[in-house]
Amino acid sequence: MTWACGLLAAMWAVPAWAEKSDRSQPLNFAADSARVDDAQRLNILSGNVEITKGTMTVHADRVEVRQNTDGTQTATALGGPGGRAYFKQKREGMDESIEGEAEKVVYEGKDDTVHFTGRAVMRRLKGVTLTDEVTGQAIIYDNKTAVFQVVGNAGNTTSTKGRVRGVITPRGGEPTPAPAPKDKDVNLTPATGLSKPEGAR
Repeated sequence: MTWACGLLAAMWAVPAWAEKSDRSQPLNFAADSARVDDAQRLNILSGNVEITKGTMTVHADRVEVRQNTDGTQTATALGGPGGRAYFKQKREGMDESIEGEAEKVVYEGKDDTVHFTGRAVMRRLKGVTLTDEVTGQAIIYDNKTAVFQVVGNAGNTTSTKGRVRGVITPRGGEPTPAPAPKDKDVNLTPATGLSKPEGAR
C-alpha cells in the first residue's frame, strides 16, 4: 500500500493558502475497502472514506486516485447515492477555513485545480461562524491563484435552481465615523475691548 499512500498524499496536495504545517503532517485514511490496480495505476477506497492530513479533512463514499502518464495525479471523490463528498482545510495564519461539498469532487494535479460538480457549495468560515457561501451546479477552484468560478445549471432557464447564489459578509474596513452632534442653541455675545484697525473710519 506504499504506492497507494503516496498517490493519496499527492492527491490532497496542500494549496498555497492552506496551513503550511499540514505539508509535514502524516496522511491518514480509513475505508470499508481498498483496491490497488498497478496495471492501471489506480487506487480506490470505497465505503465511508475518511482522509485527514493536519487540518485537512475529506469525507466521501468513494475515492479514486489515478497516476497520469505525465506524472501528475487525478483524484475523484464521490458522495454516493444522494450524498456529497466533503472537503475542509484551515487557511494559513488566520482563524479561517475553507470547506466545500459536491456530488463529485475532482482534483487535477496537472493544473492544481479542484472541480466541485453537482449541488456544489463552497464556504468560508471564521472560527465556527459562516462568513461567505456560494452555491451552483459547478465550482472550479484554482489553488495557485485562490480564485474560484461558479457555474449555474445552463440547461435550467425557467427555475431559480439554475442560478448561482451566494452570501458574502463585508470585511472589516475603515471605522464608521461617529454621528455629528445635534445642533444646539449658541449664544453670541459682542466682544469687548477691541480697537478699530488702523485707518478704519
